[in-house]
Amino acid sequence: MSDLISGEQFDDLFRTFHSTAFRLETQGVYHETVEREPIRRFAAGEAPDDTWLAPWTENVRRATSEGRRFQRVRVLTEPLTLYLRFELDLALRANLPAGEDIRCMTASEAVDLDLPAGTDFWMFDDARVGVMRFGDHGMLGLEMIDGKDDVEQYRRWKDLAWSAAQPAEQWAALVQ
Repeated sequence: MSDLISGEQFDDLFRTFHSTAFRLETQGVYHETVEREPIRRFAAGEAPDDTWLAPWTENVRRATSEGRRFQRVRVLTEPLTLYLRFELDLALRANLPAGEDIRCMTASEAVDLDLPAGTDFWMFDDARVGVMRFGDHGMLGLEMIDGKDDVEQYRRWKDLAWSAAQPAEQWAALVQ
């Protein structure tokens, strides 16, 4: 495995892409430390406090006001995990209003499309791919993929997922 991009280098990818940042999310649970309290609040039925997400949503607003796009496809477990219910609720409340375009599909649909199970990635401008690597306490960083054939495979997965997925708003009833 090559060196992982994280921290400021990771953040720079989202400030410097030219047209589109796309993410495929394939896991039913993520273990990000920063999300522990928001998930606890969600599970307890308490009012959300999304201040932890403000740097992300501010960057999304800035980028989309400049004409750049943030796209995601979330693969949803059947039934939904608590984490994915939290993520859908957060998307409707914060990510979508900030300007992200989020679509969803079921895990069985992802299998039918032969999408890479358990592999999350970001693709920037259809040219650079960062495969997300995770540890016990969340994301460790991105492993950048730059081989032409490899990038082309990720582009195919991105296009398949995007064309098959439905807008996140259609999945809102699952959060209730």
